[in-house]
Order: sequence, then structure tokens, then C-alpha cells
Amino acid sequence: MFDSLSSKLGGIFDRLKGRGALSESDVAEAMREVRVALLEADVALPVVKDFVAKVKERAIGQDVIRSVTPGQQVVKIVHDNLVELLGTQAEGLNLAVVPPAVIMMLGLQGSGKTTTSAKLAKRLQEVDRKKVLLASLDVRRPAAQEQLAVLAQQIGAASLPIIAGQDPASITRRAMEAARLGGYDVLILDTAGRLAIDDELMAEAACVRDIAKPHESLLVVDAMTGQDAVNTAQHFEEKIGVTGIVLTRIDGDARGGAALSMRAVTGKPIKFLGVGEKTDALEVYHPDRLAGRILGMGDVVSLVEKAAATMDQDVAEDMAKKFISGKAFDFDDLAKQMQQMRKMGGMSAMMTMLPGLGKLKDQMKNAAIDEKQIKRQEAIIHSMTKAERKNVDLLAASRKRRIAKGAGVEVSEVNRLIKQFLEMQKMMKQLGRLGKTGFMRSMAGMMGGRR
Repeated sequence: MFDSLSSKLGGIFDRLKGRGALSESDVAEAMREVRVALLEADVALPVVKDFVAKVKERAIGQDVIRSVTPGQQVVKIVHDNLVELLGTQAEGLNLAVVPPAVIMMLGLQGSGKTTTSAKLAKRLQEVDRKKVLLASLDVRRPAAQEQLAVLAQQIGAASLPIIAGQDPASITRRAMEAARLGGYDVLILDTAGRLAIDDELMAEAACVRDIAKPHESLLVVDAMTGQDAVNTAQHFEEKIGVTGIVLTRIDGDARGGAALSMRAVTGKPIKFLGVGEKTDALEVYHPDRLAGRILGMGDVVSLVEKAAATMDQDVAEDMAKKFISGKAFDFDDLAKQMQQMRKMGGMSAMMTMLPGLGKLKDQMKNAAIDEKQIKRQEAIIHSMTKAERKNVDLLAASRKRRIAKGAGVEVSEVNRLIKQFLEMQKMMKQLGRLGKTGFMRSMAGMMGGRR
């Protein structure tokens, strides 16, 4: 999501760090460029003004200009101010109440509210070990209640039985009673949305709020809508009251301004990020980690956590050893890593979390790693003999034709996979250098603790 902004800021800071000493004019020029980059990322103007003013004031201090590493000092100041802008620290849900804890989901139609309700239920069940009941109050959108019931079934959560003809207020009362009698820890109320904010929507949401008296009112907003997302948050806060925000489609091709503006403009914390379509694609929002990603510092902690949650222990340990040693690996290893990377959101997602490797994303594009092609690529690998999988040099033209026929693809696809394999070998050597920092050893250690 922040690729463009990260790239621009990275270029600015690379120039600063390349100089032995900095003058006030150097810092001022860099801050002008930062200002433009933030505005182009659709960050609200008042937020940009305040941010740049604070950074400039701290960066022009004599301690920075006379520092041995002034460029790095400026980057640190920007990082610290970015964390402050994004919210300082992660803020969890208020579940320390007499059960059931009621979570009211708010938002416009199309923001991903129903899917997010299911994602949150899955997380509460699997991570927090809570017994969750889902209830749809959306009686307007066709099949909205059925959609939530299907999602609940997929994640193994309970959903309130649908009774045709009931209005949102009646459904809310029935859901509250069912949650109490059923001994549920958490009740998630998925309210109705509209294509735009209107008085009827707000009145309906206010009625549900007054009946349920929710402990959390989470506003789900689509990060792809930019400043419209910030405006939506302001309206809901004024009319209904919001305790936290969930930003969806954070993995999309958006400029990122909503995430950077949301906390500063609304005063409400972002609590979760929707990072994909799958029911497990919901992350706790960590401002410091997000700031690290934006500035190209990576997010090793999130990567290790994600690896611990998704990777098979043996495969992860083997992968860690390969990364640390930088040794060449064979096609069997590539197939295993494809499967593991897919679980973690793809190789490109991993690249954004590794310090200093954001620039390798272009290399990933050159390697033509497309998530949709993985099944075909696995078929190609499975069509190879054991010897061919171990030694890429054996793959002469006649062997490629046989493999392509066996996999049901064109020879050109076999050639692309071989090229990708060779690119991966090069990148493994680069990743191996990171092993010296102990990152991969830490990941392997964490895997070792999950027996």
C-alpha cells in the first residue's frame, strides 16, 4: 500500500545519508520533499503541515547537524514522529467486562464490514480463546444475513438464526439474549451500511447502540477511498461514537493517506488492518511497525510472528538455514517455499517486512512471481525427474518439452520458472547476508518453540 510513499521517502533519505555533513538548508530542502511526498500520498494537509513542522524543528537542532551520522539522525527523527502520528502504540479491544462483551461494527456498504466481522470472530476464537456469537442486523442488502451465516460456518463460529421480517432493533435484543443465555464471551453485531452516509443510516445505528450499549464500536473503512475514509470516520464519531477503526484493503494499491491521517484527524485509534480477502487476513495495528515499513526499515517482528503462526516447523527451520547460509537450493526447496510464502501472503509481502529489502520488490517483479501461477509452477516441478529437480543444468531443450507436456503448459512457462528459480538463487545470497544479524536464527528459534 505504501510502496510509492516508501520509495519517495527512501530516495530523500538516501541522499541525506550520503552526505558527510548537513546544513540547515539541506534539512529544509529534504523536508520540502517530504511534504510533497506526503501530500501526493493523500495525507490531509493539516496533518502534513504539523508533521513537517515538528520534524524540521527537531532536525535542525545543532545536535543533529553536528552529529557523526546526521542523515541517520534525521531518519530517526522522522521515524519517531511518524510513530507519534500513527498512534504511538497498539491499542487492543476492551474485553475485560462482564460477558458478553458487545462489539458493534459500523461502516458504509462495500467497506468490508461483514467480512471483517468474520475475521475478527476468527481471531478472537483462535488467539484470545473467546466464545463468539455473530449477528447480522443488515435487513436491507440482499442476502447480507445469509453471507454472515456462511462466513460464520467457515470459521467455526456461531451465528444468530435468521428470522425473516425482524427489524434491526428486534434482532439486537434477540442477539443480546442469545449471547447471555448461551454463555458467549463476545457478541459481534454487524450493522447495515449504505452507499453514503444518510440520516436513516445514522438513526438505525443509534437505535442499535442505545439497545446494545456496546463496549466497542469499530468503524470499518476502506483505505482505498483515501480522504473519504477520514471524512466517514468523522461523521460516525460525531453521530454514533467510535472507539476504534479497522482499515481494510490495506494491501491494495492505495497511496496510504487514510492510514496516516486517520488517528490525527479523528483522535480515534486504528485497532486492526485488513490485509487480504482470507478470513485470517486481519492484523493488529502496530504504529511503530507500520512506520518501519514505510521508511524501508522492515518489520521483522511481524514477519517472525507471521512465520510462527503459519509455517510448518521443519520447513521453517530448513528455510532459515538456507537463508543464513545463502546456499543454492533445488526445485523441491522452491516448491516448499512457494507453499510457505503463499501462507504468509506471498513473497512480495515478505519483502516489505525485511529491513532494507523493499528495493528488491522490483526484482520480484522481474522474477515474475505471480500468486495465480503457483499451481502451474508446482505442476511443472512435479513433472521433473528427481535428478532434474536437483540440478537445473540438466534442463536441456528436449527435457523442457517433455516437462511442459507433462504439466500441460507451454515451454515458455517452463523457461519462465527456470528464470525465476535462478533469480531466487541470487536473492537467497542477498538474504543470507541478513542472517548475520541473527534474524533468521531468531525465526528458527521461534519455530523450535512450537512443538
